[in-house]
Amino acid sequence: MSAPGSFPAGPPRPAAPNPAGPGGGEPVTVRALVARGAGAELRIERIRLSAPGPGEVRVTIRAAGVCHSDLSMVNGTIAARFPLVLGHEATGVIAEVGPGSALRVGTPVVLNWAPACRACWWCRNGEPWLCADTTAPTVPRGETDDGLPLHLTLGLGALAEAVVVPENAVIPIPAGLPPERAALLGCAVLTGVGAVHNTARVASGDSVAVIGLGGVGLAVLTAARRAGATTILAVDVAEAKRDLALAAGATDFLLSDDRLSKEVRARTEGRGVDHAFECVGRAATIRAAWRLTRRGGVVTVVGMGAKDDMVSLGALDIFHSARTLRSSVYGSSDPDREVPALAAELADGALDLRALVSGTVSLDDAPTAFARLARGEGARWVVTLD
Repeated sequence: MSAPGSFPAGPPRPAAPNPAGPGGGEPVTVRALVARGAGAELRIERIRLSAPGPGEVRVTIRAAGVCHSDLSMVNGTIAARFPLVLGHEATGVIAEVGPGSALRVGTPVVLNWAPACRACWWCRNGEPWLCADTTAPTVPRGETDDGLPLHLTLGLGALAEAVVVPENAVIPIPAGLPPERAALLGCAVLTGVGAVHNTARVASGDSVAVIGLGGVGLAVLTAARRAGATTILAVDVAEAKRDLALAAGATDFLLSDDRLSKEVRARTEGRGVDHAFECVGRAATIRAAWRLTRRGGVVTVVGMGAKDDMVSLGALDIFHSARTLRSSVYGSSDPDREVPALAAELADGALDLRALVSGTVSLDDAPTAFARLARGEGARWVVTLD
């Protein structure tokens, strides 16, 4: 990994004319994981996708992660429109291109759920993760097999055999990467690594606490270890996360209970940590992260929560503690540059993501993976498709 906040440029996207030419223009029918409403049973259904139009591509999905943001749409924490194809963290291979695309059929890619427009004020000023053209939580596209208008999670709907997306929503990667790990580059890994290197800028010798040990939290642990943090405290409500945390890079595991603040201070000479990362997205855990951080330290909120879950902090505490509270959207990253850099590290073995993958399941078993996620089991469950 390069210095904090400075990723090397990845390989440029292909710019040569595509010898395969435009797509054939025929719609496709594929199987996908569909939610018909908030709280409804998840089912594998057949859906219809239009052929890629100008500037679009069809990607055959090889692997897709089961992310808590998808679960939040199903359980109503994040407002969504239904019927909804779940999934936004995936890797696959370009199967068809629309007219005018410079991308090539057969190119392995990672999906990007927040493609930047490159024209708005934020993009032009080096903050593409805050692009004014940010994808809505659900985007209308395609239809169900019984003719209902369909919506896609974050414009992708990646828990499916294939997707049709704008070409700026795919990022070429090297061939041969393990798909169950490459899929995580598009969300959990980029979010977690970016939060450490780009947003918080953790330095060698810093102390770190990470609250919430799902896929993103474990990626934060891995990145903190790679940044040279010497005290890395993993915090979760489930004792079962201990081994996962230690494998990902934590120096210690702590249960989130009434003794947490005391335990953290005992491991930091009474001060609290330099950096606390909240990877849950709840007001209560944001306040907990605040309490774990030393005076002058930094709290980075990585988890996405509900809009009506209000965080309350005392005005005197904010002034006296001199702590900084900030959020990290998509790891404050430029995916077009940073995903290829991370993919190169995955290819040469410098980036080890094995601890983040709890297991793989087939598309038919994807509802089971969501049930495991809801129970807090494991790290990242990945759906693999052949």
